[in-house]
Amino acid sequence: MHASIFDTDLAALRADWQEGALAQWLEQLPDQLERGFDPKRFGDLPRWLASLEGLPSIAPKDIHLDTSRVGCSGDISPIDREQLTQQLMGLHPWRKGPFELFDVHIDTEWRSDWKWDRLINSIEPLEGRRVLDVGCGSGYHCWRMRGAGARQVIGIEPTPLFIVQFKAIQRYLNQPGIHLLPLTLEQLPRPLQAFDTVFSMGVLYHRRSPFDHLLELRDSLVSGGQLVLETLIIEGSKQEALVPEGRYAKMGNVWFLPTTNTLISWLRKLGFSDIELVDVNQTQITEQRSTPWMTFHSLAEFLDPEDNQRTTEGHPAPRRAIVTAKI
Repeated sequence: MHASIFDTDLAALRADWQEGALAQWLEQLPDQLERGFDPKRFGDLPRWLASLEGLPSIAPKDIHLDTSRVGCSGDISPIDREQLTQQLMGLHPWRKGPFELFDVHIDTEWRSDWKWDRLINSIEPLEGRRVLDVGCGSGYHCWRMRGAGARQVIGIEPTPLFIVQFKAIQRYLNQPGIHLLPLTLEQLPRPLQAFDTVFSMGVLYHRRSPFDHLLELRDSLVSGGQLVLETLIIEGSKQEALVPEGRYAKMGNVWFLPTTNTLISWLRKLGFSDIELVDVNQTQITEQRSTPWMTFHSLAEFLDPEDNQRTTEGHPAPRRAIVTAKI
């Protein structure tokens, strides 16, 4: 295992997680990191790590965590700029962002800042809170959470490429209190009951059992903690859900798309309270699209070319809701 990539994280977490369930998790964490970041399982991992190691050594002047383009600014030579761009391009595809390192704009597939803008004024303030971000990708929203004052942000993400992308950004931002770990929510001890705010954005519809996922989220929260849940939905006033027989928007791992009424009833059934529907928004091709940093097909190719209100399979086009709830 490339243990060194997590040495700083483990040292910081050992210093902070001295008691309670987090101490219990810490006992398991080194083995979990080894399994989740094993080059034998992920053949491209050595290439991604080579890109990480090939990043030029440049000292930033300013760090930006609370702007749409998370990153840093400072002086950069043409040679360093070319090297920086080349090594970052070696971590293609970049899906969640945007980022900007010095004057290199990583124009990601998703304008994740738009989602952040839709929710940030409707959740409990993050100042001083310990936060968990489930399925966080390369950590764009984790940086925004830290920029909003969270004391500690733990992102969990099972895809090693996204972990390496986070480490590339962290190479220059060098911020304490933010850690991305190559894990799934199912690997956390239960009940953990350790986080003041838990985010699950773009994950629920990938779970075969939405109730199990919601229970796992609930069990990770402290008493009085807040869940911020974002997921695909369908329109409708009744308690219904779409269960695609085949693919949905060319994704094979989409299981349940509820109406907002159904989603709220699920949360209520599992003991959540103070449930609020924060936002409903149909995803546009300006928010999710192909770019030089993500050159594969994106939303425009997932929609019916003759009816952009439908997916290529004939399902309703992607529509997303943000819901908050407490325990």
